[in-house]
Amino acid sequence: MFGLGKQRSKLGKWLDKRGISQQWLASTSKVSRSTVSDLCKRNVEHAPTQRTMTKILKALRKIDPNLKAHDFFDM
Repeated sequence: MFGLGKQRSKLGKWLDKRGISQQWLASTSKVSRSTVSDLCKRNVEHAPTQRTMTKILKALRKIDPNLKAHDFFDM
């Protein structure tokens, strides 16, 4: 089961809904597992760098090519 009742960000909810693991995202995007974990938590004071956002979006667009940064990150 994904999410396990934790408070989740838009990114975390999106991954959970599709059954995609944070580990998959970390390895596919080449972003550290801890950074992906932080980005999936709600109310964490962690704003990703432009480079990190680009890497994550590139990986997620393998699943949905129409995704935009604002789908996950407040900009």
